[in-house]
Amino acid sequence: MTSLHSPLRRPPLPSPASPSCFRRPPANSAGSAELRVPSRVSAVSRRICFGPEPPPNSLRARRGRESAEPKPELAARVRVSPSGAPSGPLSDREAVQAPGFFEFITSERVKVVAMLALALALCNADRVVMSVVIVPLSLSHGWSRSFAGIVQSSFLWGYLISPIAGGALVDYYGGKVVMGWGVALWSLATFLTPWAAEASLLALLVMRVLLGIAEGVALPCMNKMVARWFPAAERARAVSIAMAGFTLGNAIGLTLSPILMSQGGIYGPFVIFGLSGFLWVLVWLSAITSTPDRHPQISKYELNYIRSGRHEPSVPDTKSETSSMIPPFKRMLSKMPTWSLIVANAMHSWGFFVILSWMPIYFYSVYHVDLRQAAWYSAVPWSVMAFVGYLAGMWSDLLIQGGTSISLTRKLMQSIGFIGPGIALIGLTTAKQPSIASAWLTLAIGLKSFSHSGFLVNLQEISLKYSGVLHGMSNTAGTLAAIVGTVGAGFFVELVGSFRGFLLLTSILYILAAIFWDIFSTGERINFDETDLSPHSGSTVT
Repeated sequence: MTSLHSPLRRPPLPSPASPSCFRRPPANSAGSAELRVPSRVSAVSRRICFGPEPPPNSLRARRGRESAEPKPELAARVRVSPSGAPSGPLSDREAVQAPGFFEFITSERVKVVAMLALALALCNADRVVMSVVIVPLSLSHGWSRSFAGIVQSSFLWGYLISPIAGGALVDYYGGKVVMGWGVALWSLATFLTPWAAEASLLALLVMRVLLGIAEGVALPCMNKMVARWFPAAERARAVSIAMAGFTLGNAIGLTLSPILMSQGGIYGPFVIFGLSGFLWVLVWLSAITSTPDRHPQISKYELNYIRSGRHEPSVPDTKSETSSMIPPFKRMLSKMPTWSLIVANAMHSWGFFVILSWMPIYFYSVYHVDLRQAAWYSAVPWSVMAFVGYLAGMWSDLLIQGGTSISLTRKLMQSIGFIGPGIALIGLTTAKQPSIASAWLTLAIGLKSFSHSGFLVNLQEISLKYSGVLHGMSNTAGTLAAIVGTVGAGFFVELVGSFRGFLLLTSILYILAAIFWDIFSTGERINFDETDLSPHSGSTVT
């Protein structure tokens, strides 16, 4: 007689009274809505089917928890309601896959960031026009160099006071509205500058201050729009595209202004750039929406892809009954990640304006090249910065898509963006030939663009609700640092007699800022509306 344990004897099938874990749940089971996990399997049936549960800290338990957590690459398979809450899994036909390159560059969100890049290019072009026009303007009015410096610095008077208020307006009214008003106002100030200069000195200073006030909202608006329109895994690339326009605006303004002056007179650049801004506003208001949910031409595929990768509820970009115009400044300043953003922006602006303002004079005084060559040696690196910044954004997004945490990715990008220029500036001080010095300068500015994938993206990640005012606060600190660095460089050279010493000081500050960032920055969401949270509290967005 064959034994029950004989391999020729088939084990008995489970009886109807077998544990429920062996039976397929019905199609309308309530548990099937939670990532296909049958929630009605009880602890008793799990013990019957699979044996006793392992200890919570055992290897088997940890692996079970990891397998139950939704992976980033599968996040797009969950349907998201307009309120941002999961509403069940997508079918295989509806599942959102990562877009290819062609789908990315033809998407509606890329059109949004392209418009932002154009706005930032106009922002910088309108700003630097005065740097070109100030020479003939000073000759015609008999201004001294010191007074011409006051006229140019009047832009910073307005730019210093507007970012915080502008950031609060962005958080309250949305990026589309505030950006439209900002570009319209600074284009109007640019367009009226020639008539103001002819009318009186006071009118000219008022136009320059108005230009600074209006341009102070540009970067907070850019950050808010990118946060609304791009999933977390694409935000660094989007910011890099927008900042490429910001960087190229310097080259556009400095290159086109002399040409426009030769064709239209001393005030030609102001008229052309002002009219270009008005044209941009018309396209912006007619073709762009504050959020992708409101765009009439966005595809269902792209909308689901943006929602599933945004990692936060899709909050309508309008003021609500519970929203407040005054942000919680005290609680924001009590968190060290806020201070890491302030320090990073301050150091970024210090280096940016010191290099922008003093490198032509450095090449002229140290290497004894004429001013035209000095301008060329100083201008080439800014074009490289736009290209390297985009590559840094792509690398940052690939790291996040590959599973690297957002915190670690931002620390890595910002460390390269600070330590790299710090080392390159040291190399610049040792160069004996202007071509070698230009190579070191190009390396410094190129690596500096990694900051666009560091602190500039992190503003959106720690608090989407207050990203505008966070950018405004850090941008105000950056403007103060720019003023101190630009003016301080001149006094330092007069006292010490060496510009190389100031570059070494800037290198040390770069490295110290990188250490501060690596210690206190985070990629976690911070709830600034709560009072009993630790500095790194908040839900993880990685």
